[in-house]
Amino acid sequence: MMRTRPLKVALLGCGVVGSEVARIMTTHAADLAARIGAPVELAGVAVRRPSKVREGIAPELVTSDATALVKRGDIDVVVEVIGGIEPARSLITTAFEHGASVVSANKALLAQDGAALHAAAEEHGRDLYYEAAVAGAIPLIRPLRESLAGDKVNRVLGIVNGTTNFILDKMDSTGAGYQEALDEATALGYAEADPTADVEGFDAAAKAAILAGIAFHSRVRLDDVYREGMTEVTAADFASAKNMGCTIKLLAICERAQDGGSVTARVHPAMIPLSHPLASVRGAYNAVFVESDASGQLMFYGPGAGGAPTASAVLGDLVAVCRNRLGGATGPGESAYAALPVSGMGEVVTRYHISLDVADKPGVLAQVATVFAEHGVSIDTVRQQGNNGEASLVVVTHRASDASLSGTVEALRKLDTVRGVASIMRVEGE
Repeated sequence: MMRTRPLKVALLGCGVVGSEVARIMTTHAADLAARIGAPVELAGVAVRRPSKVREGIAPELVTSDATALVKRGDIDVVVEVIGGIEPARSLITTAFEHGASVVSANKALLAQDGAALHAAAEEHGRDLYYEAAVAGAIPLIRPLRESLAGDKVNRVLGIVNGTTNFILDKMDSTGAGYQEALDEATALGYAEADPTADVEGFDAAAKAAILAGIAFHSRVRLDDVYREGMTEVTAADFASAKNMGCTIKLLAICERAQDGGSVTARVHPAMIPLSHPLASVRGAYNAVFVESDASGQLMFYGPGAGGAPTASAVLGDLVAVCRNRLGGATGPGESAYAALPVSGMGEVVTRYHISLDVADKPGVLAQVATVFAEHGVSIDTVRQQGNNGEASLVVVTHRASDASLSGTVEALRKLDTVRGVASIMRVEGE
């Protein structure tokens, strides 16, 4: 039997995502009520400019006093889609203190203070759900912390930022340079006026921290994630990738060490073979590849951003939290029992593609090979092209640690036959 008294929802933020949440709550009200077992009522909307007309939202619901809204005491669920660290953090903890559960899409806050927020939720017996914080509409958080709760996840490898994937896809498919592809992304609305958070990997790094924490049952903060942007990727890098049967993606990679005693989390551009499922992810889409002991390889794919897709994830969490509320229970909270340490980038082992500008004369290859050997880095393939006294030398290694590769490159720069290191790129997905 359906309960007639509605569950009350406070919405913090009414931008691209928030307005879609409000619209879906209104247009799908009957379906949501049937799925939850009680009606849901939008009880208030906190915004910075309350005088602005918002289609489909009664003016009397709109307020600029977010703190007063979450303190009302009759709010069952607070939906936070304002982003940033403050005032979002204070509003969420205040919501817990006054009896509300929280649904958030705030990746930056969760990556920085997820442990404290989970602790506050547990202290007050409330839920904290955040499916929308990573990969938009793609179901990913819930499968990792619920569907795969009985499995051992070893690696999470993914494209978690649509802006960067659009830019790199354009560079790959059209031969465009970075700036040209960025300009097109901006014109089409895929890139912000200031794209720094996307192209420098900050957005993906926050998502990597969240994914690593859930996948490995350990606390991983944003500061633990190695981050490298994609602004230095060139058309020449794509040409080299094609020669290897690869393409280039900005990847978030979270993995256990081979001995199982630590984890790493990193974001950087990487070459991946065209045969890998992630290589075919085009445009602004996202995809995440999960490798686990029992399930093997799983891939989650779909739109990773945008108002409607992100709102879909928010509403899915809202339904789950409301069901918990009616049942007098809470869903899964933080699982950090493993407490695995996070290793630095120097301990990461992978393959490398190194492009060197060298003198075109006998003995250069031997000198370069000697440096690699002295640092314990095994060479897989070498390709050399020369013209008028100058040459390019492309070296692809077998798997090596980042620390050993760094030492190799430092030694290469000291050779008088090496004019410069044109590019260094990791090779993943093999």
